[in-house]
Amino acid sequence: MTQQLLPGYSIHSGTNQDRTLLLQFMQQSYQEIFPKQNFAHLTRTVEQYFSRDTLLWWVEESQNSKVKSQNSKLADSRQKVACLWVGNAVDQVKGDRHTYIFLLYVKPEYRQRGIGKALMRYLEDWARTKGDRQIGLQVFQSNTLALDLYHKLGYQIQSHWMIKTLEEGSREQGRAGSRE
Repeated sequence: MTQQLLPGYSIHSGTNQDRTLLLQFMQQSYQEIFPKQNFAHLTRTVEQYFSRDTLLWWVEESQNSKVKSQNSKLADSRQKVACLWVGNAVDQVKGDRHTYIFLLYVKPEYRQRGIGKALMRYLEDWARTKGDRQIGLQVFQSNTLALDLYHKLGYQIQSHWMIKTLEEGSREQGRAGSRE
């Protein structure tokens, strides 16, 4: 089912056949933040988590918002410009099941048009209708545009995800440090 998300943009549910495009959107998202990394491993993420228990929505630019090319043909009238992939998670403090965002991605040339905000509002309405009382997500600290959007929409930090990169020789240093 397709419906209008914003003037000029529609939203519709994805299908199992969208795995390849979802993977492309994920890789683009990560590549923007970490341009020197290889994200081939995201294939496993999609294979493991994209299922009938998760939902995928696509935002497409409406045909009437396209400009005709010089050949008087419309460019791809159903170009996907954003996606939202969600599943379920359990709040580790309260034990409540809630909606969890795996990916929200808007192509760079379509940002600052309200698409991300509209997608989040769409998701919040959808989650309320199914009885969820919260939505969870993870965002990279360096992704300031996303952080700004989530803060403006009322999302708050509940925890900090911390990592430590282990390098060769760290094991011996760790043992020596544990004796002190």
